[in-house]
Amino acid sequence: MRSRGPAATLLCALACAGCGHAARRAPSAVARAQAAHEYPSPPPRPQTATGAAPTAVQAIRSFVTAYINWNAQTVSADMRLLAARSVGQARAAMTLAAAETADDYELRRGGIANSGQVEAVASLSGRRDQYVVVTRESTTASNTTAYQGLAPAWHVALATAQELSGGRWVVSVWQPEN
Repeated sequence: MRSRGPAATLLCALACAGCGHAARRAPSAVARAQAAHEYPSPPPRPQTATGAAPTAVQAIRSFVTAYINWNAQTVSADMRLLAARSVGQARAAMTLAAAETADDYELRRGGIANSGQVEAVASLSGRRDQYVVVTRESTTASNTTAYQGLAPAWHVALATAQELSGGRWVVSVWQPEN
């Protein structure tokens, strides 16, 4: 039997190795998740909101006016409406507030109410679409003396407005500071 020689061995090795140009497969989603400790997902769809305003300041004023004027009977529904009128973190915060107040026995039993006025909305220096909001609010109770004699109080919050398609604005971040 005759030896085929080094050339035949080389051809056989190249054929088996695919000349090093074999198509590599991308790792599976599970393999990527195990390596990165997170599962890749498509980006979320843009959120929509009802009651968008023509300007950022109008959107914030409207949102805050509704946020600070409520009573024990309406607070949960008011927060749900604010969730529908906002996006992002503000929507999440209003949804949580609606859930927390929905079955609040003490709030209803005490007849708690809040009312107030937006005193100022000013652009936050150096921050695009962020605003400082100042309100003056009073909390009262119809069935308890807990809030009797409580003077109106000043409150400060930070708000971010987001422009939606069509040039309409909504609140996207709501952060009370006190």
